[in-house]
This record gives sequence, C-alpha cells and structure tokens, in this order.
Amino acid sequence: MQKTDGGRQRRRDLAEVPSGHRPRLLPWTTEDGKRCLLSTDDEGGFLSRLADDFEAARLAMGADTLKEASKVLNNLMSTHAEVRYTLLRLTECLTDALRIAESRGLRLSLPESSEDEEGDEADDSPAQPAEASA
Repeated sequence: MQKTDGGRQRRRDLAEVPSGHRPRLLPWTTEDGKRCLLSTDDEGGFLSRLADDFEAARLAMGADTLKEASKVLNNLMSTHAEVRYTLLRLTECLTDALRIAESRGLRLSLPESSEDEEGDEADDSPAQPAEASA
C-alpha cells in the first residue's frame, strides 16, 4: 500500500485534534479501498458504539463463515467452485478480522517507556523460574 504525502498529512491532522485522541480506524474501507478513520472525543459516543457493533457483527459473520467453510473443506465431494467460493469468503473475513485487530491495537494506550538516564531500556523481563530440586 503506497502512502501519499497528502494522506500522511491528513493522518497527522487527525491525530492532532483538540481532544488529543487518536483517530479510530474503522472496520470498512471506501469504494476505492481507502481506510476510513473516525475522529471522536468520546469512546462511548453514538458513532463509536456503531463502529463497535459493526465490528462485532463482522467477527460473528467470520465465525459463521469459518464453521461453514469447515463443512465444505471436510467434504471430499465439494466441487472446485465451492472450495473457491469458500476461500474467497474466508479471505474477506480474515481481512475484516485483521483490520479490527489493528484498529483495537491502535486504541490501546501505549505504556510509558521505562528508560534510565543513559537511554538504555530497563530490564523488564520476568524472573527466570527456579530450577526444581530433586
């Protein structure tokens, strides 16, 4: 996907809205395949709830499609056309699921960086498990 300077500037402008919130990536695209973004002050607002409902519906459709696809793929008598149609629907569902996951990931708050004075990252790795004694 090639990004244009105009698109980058538009994203920067949206990110600098007075509310301080980042724009939300919506789970659909325009007719020409461009991403849709929602700039809102309120995560519980009407448009945010509508987008949440739409995401839930898309994920439910994906689950249903997966269930039906399993039937087609487990049937040795399925025709080439049935398998191809199933693959096309699964591709659409995976595209939706990845877009939803990206959108939700972008809305997660990023943890503050824990760096010491030299700029090295602090060791936040969990302690190694103790060896079991015999």
